[in-house]
Formats: sequence, C-alpha cells, structure tokens
Amino acid sequence: MTPDSDPVPADLPSLESTTLRLDGRVALVTGAGSPDGIGYATARRLRDLGAKVAIVSTTRRIHERADELSVTGFVADLTDESEVGALADAVADTLGDVEVLVNNAGLTSRASPEVLRPVAQLTYEEWRTEIDRNLTTAFLCSRAFVGGMAERGWGRIVNLAATTGPVNALPTEAAYAAAKAGVVGLTRALAMEVVADGVNVNAVAPGTIYTAASTVAELKQGLDTPMRRPGTPEEVAAAITFLCSPAASYITGQMLVVDGGNSVRESQYTR
Repeated sequence: MTPDSDPVPADLPSLESTTLRLDGRVALVTGAGSPDGIGYATARRLRDLGAKVAIVSTTRRIHERADELSVTGFVADLTDESEVGALADAVADTLGDVEVLVNNAGLTSRASPEVLRPVAQLTYEEWRTEIDRNLTTAFLCSRAFVGGMAERGWGRIVNLAATTGPVNALPTEAAYAAAKAGVVGLTRALAMEVVADGVNVNAVAPGTIYTAASTVAELKQGLDTPMRRPGTPEEVAAAITFLCSPAASYITGQMLVVDGGNSVRESQYTR
C-alpha cells in the first residue's frame, strides 16, 4: 500500500446492503406455538420484513399459528437429532435453503413449566430436561443449518438466552441458568467458527417478559424493574429481527440484553 492509496477495503457493505429488509430470505423460527410468545412475534415481524417464514413447535397447534401468520408450519421435537434432520429437509423442500435461524425453542410454558428445585434435590432427568430443551435444541438446529449458510456466504443465527444464567441467577434455577449460560457460550464459539463465511451468530437475553406463560411472581418482578413494567414479546422480537437483518452486518458473537435496565442498576430504588 502506498502513502496515497485508499486504506478503506473495497468490500465494505454498501448503504443498500445494511437495510432491515429480508425480502426473499428464508427464515426459520423455532418454538413459535404460542400466539402470545416471543417466537410468534418474531415470525410475524420477519414476515413483515419480507422473509419467507417457517415456524416449528412440538405440537400441531403450530399449524393454527402458521395459518394466522400466512407462513409455513412444521411439527418436530427439536431435542431429537433425527427429527431436526427431517425438519431441515422439509423446510428446504418447501421454501428453500434457510438463511435466517432463530433458536427460540426451549422457553417454558404452562404445559411445560421450568423445573424449580435446589441442586441437592434436582434429579438427573430434570437436569437433562432443562439442558436439552434450552441448549441442545439450539445446538442441533444450528448444526443443521450453519453449514449451508457458510457455503452460500450469508446467514444469521439468533439464539434466545436469558438474563438468568449469563447475567444473574436465582435459587432453584440452576439447570435453567446453566442451559442459558451455555447458549451464550455456544453463540460465541459458533460466531468465531463462521465469522469469515458471512454468517453472524448472536444471542438475545430477555429479562421479565409478559407472555401467556408468565406467572404472577414474574409479573411482579417486572413491576420492580427500573421501567416499572415487564417487557413484551414484540420488544424482544424487535431486537431479534434487527440481529437477523443485513443491518447487523458488523455484529457477531454478542449478547443483547432486553430487560428494561434491570441488570444495570446496583440496587433497588424508588422514584
């Protein structure tokens, strides 16, 4: 390089390539069975940004959500390696190669609540249940799609972590906290593996979010945050879809906390 040469690389993204639009991109959102959940809100937002969206959950209610959103629904147990493989083939046959993956599966529901038990009383089966549905699902789905993204030179993976584990923890939540901390570790390691292939991998860590699965205690926790309310699925979805977009081209291996500032303050206060 001569003193008069331009030091700016020639392959920097153009203004057009840093849009939020995802027109024609194939996106898969896992864990989108609840109409009031983060997965559903994310799928709706990706659809509105122009993506061809597939959603998946463990029950046939996913087809109701798919009809509501005018997207494509699939049923699969994402803790089962063979079912994840079959899902990958089915999405490719129906919509094309997945370019955007949101690993939202694993969050609890009323039908499948979080295991709350001290470590000394936690059974191995309960431990494995939390690890499998929160961490193994993200691993299996990422593994199924990241290779194709890297070969094509573009992709986005966003994993749903939580503030519990990576940022803080409560008694009786060791398994869930370990799984969500593991999601962040997986995110960062995978991001470094494919950083040269045009694939960005990030995590979003929600705090207390008001969904159909929220308990009274969780909603009270939301009222105790600096913003004096819980967050909404739409607010989390906005963060997720930004990281899915071309506009997030220079962000990878990061965890974006969406908790109304709760993890920032040093102590409780009143205003």
